[in-house]
Amino acid sequence: MRIVLTGGGTGGHIYPALAIGREVTAREPDSSLLYIGTERGLESRIVPEQGVRFQSIHITGFRRSLSLDNVRTVMRFLKGVKRSKAMLSEFKPDIVVGTGGYVCGPVVYAAAKLGIPTLIHEQNVVPGLTNKFLSRYADGVAVSFADSKPHFGRKPNVVHAGNPCASAVAKGDRLKGFASLGLAPQTPFVLVVGGSRGAKALNDAIVDMAPKLGSLTGVHFIFVTGERYYEETLARMKGPLSAAESRVHVLPYVRNMPEVLAAASLVVSRAGASSLAEITSLGVPSILVPSPNVTNNHQQPNAESLEAAGAAVMILEKNLTGDALFRTIAGIMGDPARREAMSRASRGLGMPEAAATIYDQIKGIIRKR
Repeated sequence: MRIVLTGGGTGGHIYPALAIGREVTAREPDSSLLYIGTERGLESRIVPEQGVRFQSIHITGFRRSLSLDNVRTVMRFLKGVKRSKAMLSEFKPDIVVGTGGYVCGPVVYAAAKLGIPTLIHEQNVVPGLTNKFLSRYADGVAVSFADSKPHFGRKPNVVHAGNPCASAVAKGDRLKGFASLGLAPQTPFVLVVGGSRGAKALNDAIVDMAPKLGSLTGVHFIFVTGERYYEETLARMKGPLSAAESRVHVLPYVRNMPEVLAAASLVVSRAGASSLAEITSLGVPSILVPSPNVTNNHQQPNAESLEAAGAAVMILEKNLTGDALFRTIAGIMGDPARREAMSRASRGLGMPEAAATIYDQIKGIIRKR
C-alpha cells in the first residue's frame, strides 16, 4: 500500500498518524509512507526521527475572528493545495489519511479533487475546524469518542474507531514499568504527568501538597515535571517532603510511558486525546485537569466524557490547588472498591484495537473506490 499521512501542530495530531502508519507497515511490510506536514511544526522533527519520509507545505490556521490574516491564509491554502497536488501526483498514493491540524486542509482537499481516496481521523470529542471542513470531501471519518459522531451530522461514513495511540500502549509490560522505577511489583503508586513538556499548574499543585504526602502510608508518587520545570520543582519540594521523601520520585521525563502507565494505580494527567486513549486502553483510573490553553478548550469535553462514564474525576485548572488534588487522590487511593470501579469503567472505554479498526476502514475505502 502507498499511503500519505498528514497532520501537525501538536503531538496529538502527529502520533496518531504515525500509529496508523505503523499498523499499515506491520500488516503490509512492503508499504510506502509519505508524511506531509509543515516545515516549522513538531512533525518536521518527529516524523524523520521515526524513519518516515517527510515533505512540507507552508500553511497557517484561520483565526476565529475577522482578520486580514485570514485573507492571507486563504492564499496560502490555495498555494498549499497546488503544492499538495504536485506531491500527490508524484507519489501516487492509494489513500491519504489526515489526523487534524490545519496542514491537513490543503492536503486532503487536494487528494479529494484528484480523486484519491481519503480518510480523516478526529481525536477529540469536539472536532476541529479543519476536520469539520474536510468531512464534506472525505470518503471516511474515524472518531476516537462516540460523543463525536453527532458533530458530523448524519454522515454514514463515520466510524467510532478509537485512537490508534491506544494500540501500542496496550502492550505495555507492567513488570518492566515497576522495575524501571526501582519499585517492587504491585507497589501502589500515583503517576502525575503534565505531558511531554510538563504543566506548570500541575507542578505547582504537586509542590503545594508535598507536606501531606506522608499521610498516605505505603503509596509512592511518580512526579514527571517536564525537563524545563525539573530543577525548579525538585528544589521547591526538597524541604516539604520530610517523612514521605523515600516514596516520592521526581523525574524530568519518562521514556517508557506505556510500561509505567501499565503499572500505575492512578494517573493525574491533562486530557489530551492521545493520553486518554492510552489511559483507557490500560484501564487506569484517572484525575484529569484539562488544559485551558488549547484551541476551543477541547480538552474539557474529553475529560467530561471520561468523568460521565465513571472512569475519571475532573478538576478544572481554575479550581486546582494542592489541597484539592491531595483530597481527590486520597479519596481514590484510600478506597480500593472505588478505584476498581473506576478501572473497570476506564477499561470499558478503552479501544486497544483502534489501529486495526482504522486499517480495516482504510482497506474498505480503497476497495470501494
